[in-house]
Amino acid sequence: MNIVKEFSRFATSYNDKNIIQKLVAQKLLKYLNLTHYNSVLDLGCGGGEIYKNMLKNGISFDKFIGVDISQEMLNIHPKSEDIELICSDFEDINIKNRYDIVVSSSALQWSQNLDNTLFKISKLSNKSVFAIFTSDTFKTLHNIAGISSPIYPKDYLITHIDRYFNAQYESVKYKLEFENTYKMLEYIKKSGVSGGERKLSLKEIKNLIKSYPLSYLEFEVLFVECNSKLS
Repeated sequence: MNIVKEFSRFATSYNDKNIIQKLVAQKLLKYLNLTHYNSVLDLGCGGGEIYKNMLKNGISFDKFIGVDISQEMLNIHPKSEDIELICSDFEDINIKNRYDIVVSSSALQWSQNLDNTLFKISKLSNKSVFAIFTSDTFKTLHNIAGISSPIYPKDYLITHIDRYFNAQYESVKYKLEFENTYKMLEYIKKSGVSGGERKLSLKEIKNLIKSYPLSYLEFEVLFVECNSKLS
């Protein structure tokens, strides 16, 4: 496994709440080795970062299917005749077609039944590429606050992916800088990335602000390029 460190400073633009997710979507596109696909399935498509980056990188397709649990996100996803958008979560998705490629960026860490989700994906296409946040995201913050990460550890992800795919992995660490801890906590609150399984009390938040030793938040993303063992 290739461990890569990427450091990004966004102290003056922290109000862009999805900056890390955008960087992740951009990097994930590097794993697409064709310039045209007949059909693309984007799981957790959000507001369309994968779609927009495919167009930006000159990757074309006949049909693009985007799936997301949030209708509000689908409402802001680009629309065109070659796009089909489906409001569904991973556990309820019932897609029986096959696709040239399945893509999922910054979404699979929220699957409540990861094994079942991966099994379903493995039946949809021979080729898949994923970018999945790991439990080392916000690692120092979680440790100081005494909070367990709500998302999966890297080793757990690899073990379950290996059941259904022949995969290659790359683990990438990001750092997002902030002017102060207040802005850092505001980012966590508004970014859609949960800070833990339980909410902190006001006293705990004050203690966290005083004791957090870093000027940045930590993120770890597992990039996966894989072929299905089952399709």
